[in-house]
Amino acid sequence: MTNGKTSSNIKETRLIEYTLEGQWKVLVGRTEKDNDTLSLKVAKANDWWFHVRGMPGSHVVLKVPAGEDPGRDILKMAASIAAYYSKVRTGGVVAVSCTRARYVTKPRGAKPGTVQIRKESVLKVRPGLGEALKEYTITHTNLSS
Repeated sequence: MTNGKTSSNIKETRLIEYTLEGQWKVLVGRTEKDNDTLSLKVAKANDWWFHVRGMPGSHVVLKVPAGEDPGRDILKMAASIAAYYSKVRTGGVVAVSCTRARYVTKPRGAKPGTVQIRKESVLKVRPGLGEALKEYTITHTNLSS
């Protein structure tokens, strides 16, 4: 029995995963399509979303375990990763937008990787991985709707 979806509807998303101080997971998109999937499908409403301001770069999501709330240091570490995976990697201090994933939406007809955000906070950080531990690249296989 089939569900009406063909193999051409299967999309593969490759994300880079980091761990911050044990329990905090950070996911990084590698392409514009990966960024769409990460920001709009993988991220849950209470997760934090990051992107360097005004420049091309990866979308970054800090996964938030139920009942937890990351401190400012954790948010800044995730913002540093977002700056690292951008065109300003070699810059000094960089402005990174962050918001809860529930405030990230895709404008109708926008190209892959383009989103709108509300309730933005800006963190000024230096690009880098700091004490983040890269675990592996994970692959999500999703069926398009």
